[in-house]
Amino acid sequence: MSYTIEKFAEDCRCSLDRYSGPTARAALCGYVKRACQNHDFLSTHFSDENNSPRKLLYEDEVHGFCILTHVYEGTSNGKPHDHGPSWAIYGQATGNTKMTEWQIVDGELVAIRSYDLEPGDVYLYNEGIIHSPQQLKTTRLIRIEGINLHGVTRAWYDFPLA
Repeated sequence: MSYTIEKFAEDCRCSLDRYSGPTARAALCGYVKRACQNHDFLSTHFSDENNSPRKLLYEDEVHGFCILTHVYEGTSNGKPHDHGPSWAIYGQATGNTKMTEWQIVDGELVAIRSYDLEPGDVYLYNEGIIHSPQQLKTTRLIRIEGINLHGVTRAWYDFPLA
C-alpha cells in the first residue's frame, strides 16, 4: 500500500493536534519509519531527478513542521550542530549514516556516543542535542523539522572550540 506525502503530512498533523511533547514526537517517528519502509514513497520522492541535499516536500501552516528529503552523494562529513530552537527526526531511507552525539565539557567538544543509522532506522534529536552525520557513500534521508530551519540561526561547531 502506498504511503503518500499527503497521508504522511495528515498523520503528522493529526498527532500534533491530539498530543504534545514526547508523545507527539514518538508518533511522528513512527510515520517517518513508515515512509522509510514504503517502496512507493521512496521511489516517488527519491527519483533519479532528486539529488538535493535539502528538498522541502511539505510545510504545515498551523504547526510549522516540515517534511524534507536529503540526498548526500558520495562521502559527506557534517559538522557538529544542533537545530537551534527546534527538534528534528531523521529517518534513514537508503545507505548508512554514522551519527555522533557531542557535549561541551569544560569548553571542549567531546563525543559521547556514535551509532549507525541503517535503512528504516529513525532517530529523534530534541532541542540542543549536538550531533554530526557522516556518510561514506550515497545516502538518502527523510527528515521532519519542528519548524522550517532554512535561515534559522543555530549552532555549528568546529574543532577545537574557540
